[in-house]
Amino acid sequence: MSWMVFAPRRAWWSHHLPTGLIATDVNWEAANSSGLPGRYHGRALIPVSGHRLEFDTDAVPGGCVHLHAIICITMKPHRIHSISIIGGFLDGVHLEFDTGLNCIIGARGTGKTTILELVRYVLDELPRAETSASARKRVDSLIEANLDGGRVEMLIETTDGLRYIITRSVGDDPIVMNEAREATALSVKSFDFFRADIFSQNEVETIADTKRFQRDLIDTFSLAEINEFNQKIEDVQHQVRNLARSEEPLQVKLNECQEGLKQLPMIEEKLKALVGESKDSEAEAVNQAHEAKARRDRETRAVATARQVLQSMKNDVEPLVGRLKNQLNQCLTPVLGAGANKELLSALVSGMRPCVTGTDAELNKVVAHLDSALSELGQREQELREAHVVQDIEFRTLIEKHKEHQAQSAERVTLERRRNQLEEMKQQSALTSDKLSKLGSERSKLLDQLSNLRDARFAVRAQIAERLTSELGPTIRVSISQDGETESYQKLIEEKLRGQGVQQGIVAQRLATRIPPSTLADIIRRSDETTLMVDAELNSNQAKRVISIFGTLENLALLETVDLDDAPTIELKDGAGYKDSVCLSTGQKCTTILPILLMESVNPLLIDQPEDNLDNRFVFETIVRSIQRVKKVRQLIFVTHNPNIPVLGDADMVIVMESDGEHGRSTVSGTVDHCEKPIVNLLEGGADAFRQRGNRYKLTP
Repeated sequence: MSWMVFAPRRAWWSHHLPTGLIATDVNWEAANSSGLPGRYHGRALIPVSGHRLEFDTDAVPGGCVHLHAIICITMKPHRIHSISIIGGFLDGVHLEFDTGLNCIIGARGTGKTTILELVRYVLDELPRAETSASARKRVDSLIEANLDGGRVEMLIETTDGLRYIITRSVGDDPIVMNEAREATALSVKSFDFFRADIFSQNEVETIADTKRFQRDLIDTFSLAEINEFNQKIEDVQHQVRNLARSEEPLQVKLNECQEGLKQLPMIEEKLKALVGESKDSEAEAVNQAHEAKARRDRETRAVATARQVLQSMKNDVEPLVGRLKNQLNQCLTPVLGAGANKELLSALVSGMRPCVTGTDAELNKVVAHLDSALSELGQREQELREAHVVQDIEFRTLIEKHKEHQAQSAERVTLERRRNQLEEMKQQSALTSDKLSKLGSERSKLLDQLSNLRDARFAVRAQIAERLTSELGPTIRVSISQDGETESYQKLIEEKLRGQGVQQGIVAQRLATRIPPSTLADIIRRSDETTLMVDAELNSNQAKRVISIFGTLENLALLETVDLDDAPTIELKDGAGYKDSVCLSTGQKCTTILPILLMESVNPLLIDQPEDNLDNRFVFETIVRSIQRVKKVRQLIFVTHNPNIPVLGDADMVIVMESDGEHGRSTVSGTVDHCEKPIVNLLEGGADAFRQRGNRYKLTP
């Protein structure tokens, strides 16, 4: 493989390169500060993570200011060395695989398909139940029926040349061991560990029929990078949705405050009328007394709020004391028995004990501080209350001396108390509004980040599509449309509108196909029924229900972050034009997808009967030639009934399976020449049938 690199004014180049690079030769041209070009040869340092190339530019007189390199990289592929089955239909079977083309042949019912599915099982690369329930059920049933409570072991070799044993028993997760059979912390789920591309019978046709599976296929060409984007996208989606959950109660509180504050102007007008226009000393004294009375009410409210804050904090912290100890005891006590790992588990518990006791000690300190503060506040609150009593008696005495103000006093006190409540509400409204503004700003940044991540992911997929078209064209053409997959968007709308009496299926289909989610969110925020009715052809009731249901901040967040995945299109040239793979015949579907599967990769490729639905001419002219090319750099393991694949593909290893009805076994394995007799008998129908066909076609001398 090679890349052409232009790196002006720097001695390194960052790029997402494949992992597992084992040798690199670099031929590069450089221009020094005087503009004098030169040709150089050297080595590039590439870490296993494959993100950065470092060039030695010391050889450039005057310093390198321009670099042009052609990097030739040799990559060592992943490899499956062997598989062993203990228990079930294939009990005792041990198969060795070559680095190139491996063909598993045999009569039907001998366990050929089971072998491929057991590889899938031990690598935990089973079909996802949420995307292909029937395929997952089929594989699960096959494993259960054929492994019969047994175990599978597989010896693999990664791109860095390290060998591991992966073992999996029925009902357990895979375990990765080193060659000495010592357990490791590695997981088969890690994308930078080991992967194989495995396709069951008819799965090739399913890919051609399903856009989601086509996208998954495209992603395999840069799986680590795509998965990194997917994880980041998922993280941002969660952050936006969590923000909405934080905003929702704040928005409710703000709405309540704003509704209550509508009374404030009226109350202030009434108070103004009660104060009157008189400026005499008697009126002034009464006004000052009322102002002092209102101030005392505010003081009482402030102290009560402080008590609520302290008590709320204590209520939050106090239940945490002892919780860590109790929860750890609940999960660990059941396994602290007399088992083989008793000492290890006891040491684990002892190691956590300082954390548990220390945490409780610190929490108790916090509770003690809060208790002390509450006690101090209670004492001062009592003193304040006693002072207020004295001051209230003085207030009442003053009011009673001025008979003309006494009648209005009770009303004025009530209004001033209500104004104090509303002023406090006004302050809370301002604080809440500020919090919502900050959360809104944070949400906008996260949505921008989400958009940028989706753009970057699309760019990677678009490059893959361009590369596939370049290598497989003009016969096959691959393209991808950004945000073209609206299935999740439509399902979200339909789910939220279910039971609302608005024909949710029709409404969801119209909205999903006519209005992007971000635009719909803006329309809902504006409560713009008219735009919904015109652009999506909804009636008034439907528009109202959409705005009502999605008007909550949580549902708006779901709308703004809903998955709009990229939609691939894989087409086959048919005459002067192209046809989408979903519109092709079964044979044409396989003709379109198989060449993509047979492209170079470090992952072993396993296919159950790749020749299905294909004519032998295509198998010979396209599949066999692709096999001959790719087997030099990629391990292939095929179950096949077509002789052209092992014979003309020059299989490096042929494995012959047979069965007595109770168990399957391998009878012979080796090269095509070594396995000539079973190949002729099983795939050609026997020597006589082969000769008779030749005579009929007049192909023999």
